[in-house]
Amino acid sequence: MDKKQLHQDQPGIRPVDTSLTRTLPLQSDQDLRRRFMVLDEPIPANTRFGLLLEVLDKVAEETALSYVNRFYPDARVVTAAIDNILIRSNTDVNRDIVFNARINHVGRSSLEVGIRVEQPGEPVSHIASCYFTMVARSGMGEDAVSVALPPLEYADEIEKERARKTLARRDDYKQQQAVLLEPPSREEYQMLNGLHVAQEAAGFAGMLAGRLVADSWEIMYPEQENVPKKIFGGYLIRRAFELSSICSELVAPDRSIVVAVNRINFFQPVRMGDKLHYTSRVIYTDDSYVCVEAGIERISRDRAVKALSNSCLFTFVNVDRAMTRQKVPTVYPTNYAEDTRYLAAHRSHQALVRHIRDI
Repeated sequence: MDKKQLHQDQPGIRPVDTSLTRTLPLQSDQDLRRRFMVLDEPIPANTRFGLLLEVLDKVAEETALSYVNRFYPDARVVTAAIDNILIRSNTDVNRDIVFNARINHVGRSSLEVGIRVEQPGEPVSHIASCYFTMVARSGMGEDAVSVALPPLEYADEIEKERARKTLARRDDYKQQQAVLLEPPSREEYQMLNGLHVAQEAAGFAGMLAGRLVADSWEIMYPEQENVPKKIFGGYLIRRAFELSSICSELVAPDRSIVVAVNRINFFQPVRMGDKLHYTSRVIYTDDSYVCVEAGIERISRDRAVKALSNSCLFTFVNVDRAMTRQKVPTVYPTNYAEDTRYLAAHRSHQALVRHIRDI
């Protein structure tokens, strides 16, 4: 059955019909609240963001799967990307967290799931808005194929605007990827050259990017399985985030807290028995901001396959006990690869700053 036939055989579905709400009852569940704590102390922003990422990925999966299974009962969905999560407010670990999810747009076989994260109360606290790109798949292993999905029907301007923003985000990401291939501008070249010239000064004691790296290894077991034989993507990005948070502290002298997920890409599924190598690098700093790039490399059990499964870019900010931003040291790239990562992070950070100003 092709996409057109699917659309004809099913009643029109609006984005509002795909809505899903999930709640983390932190206020009433003491054990859950303790699990989500950074420290067993009354400190601001005392919520484990890595665990929230894991929950977000599961909510996005449930939302997308509910839509896909209307047309393909045996199909599944996988996460392809997480785009630009901006932390707007500090999360209070003593209050419930509510995830309001909805499908904004459906492509040929992909869906964008938007999730608004809030804490109820007076006033309601808007924690973040998140956008997940999911892909519908049918079959197992090498026989798995993408499936065609019918589009949503947009009945009001709000729904149409959300769909337009989905396409705009995709175009913006494509443009950002194209910009990464462009050579440095005159200003960017002067910036990089200044960082290299500074290293030649007598008594230079700056932080070299090549030394600001953290890594770890892990083997995947059935405990982490989500769909048959595949590891839960939310678990992987939680582990990548936690290592990146540790890595950011190599530069941040006070307290490092996350302010944005610039982008997370899912390139390959991870299978049970795979050996994973997590690597996080501080690649860029600006004022109080620290940008950390993380990669997850999978090595198959028979060691025949070695490939990048995930790439992530996180932005942290250095704060004192009063949550006031404090400057961090400059990071100095020393070779072409580090220059490339520094420049890419610089461009991504500038786009993030512009986005914050536009809110």
